[in-house]
Amino acid sequence: MPRPQDAVRADLEHVFRADYPRVVAVAARVLGSRDEAEDVAQEVFLAFGRTAVPAEDAIRWLSVAAAHTALNVLRSGRRRASREEAAGGGVGTAPDVADTVVSREENRRVRAALARLPRKQAVALVLRHSGLSYADVAAALDLSPGSVGTTVRRAESALRKELSTHASSD
Repeated sequence: MPRPQDAVRADLEHVFRADYPRVVAVAARVLGSRDEAEDVAQEVFLAFGRTAVPAEDAIRWLSVAAAHTALNVLRSGRRRASREEAAGGGVGTAPDVADTVVSREENRRVRAALARLPRKQAVALVLRHSGLSYADVAAALDLSPGSVGTTVRRAESALRKELSTHASSD
């Protein structure tokens, strides 16, 4: 006999169909990989299926969960990458792909800096730049709407600082 905590909410399919693209977009903004973002979305929807969050609040809950989960993936991936690099797992690059390598390296640097930000700042930045309104970000993070702009600006400033601080050490 199924236990109540194992029950999946009846509206999961509807919420999934309506909000899946947004959840993947939030995760992809953090991770830079659609494949990884889809894995995060799957994990987030599985967790959502076991909640009692009202359907009208689903997108906020899902967006925050996607940002948190993607940041966790990013942080664990950064640890794995440094272990692989230390073990000599680096791959050589050909000169004709220099632009691609530079672009990937810059994206890696930004994602690594994002992972070093305080979680609330990182999530606010990701949510706002993923298209959520100030009101939605405020509701999702339990902030006043007036403080969202300040939080996002501080996050952007902290991100720039992280990038400049670690530019010389990379």
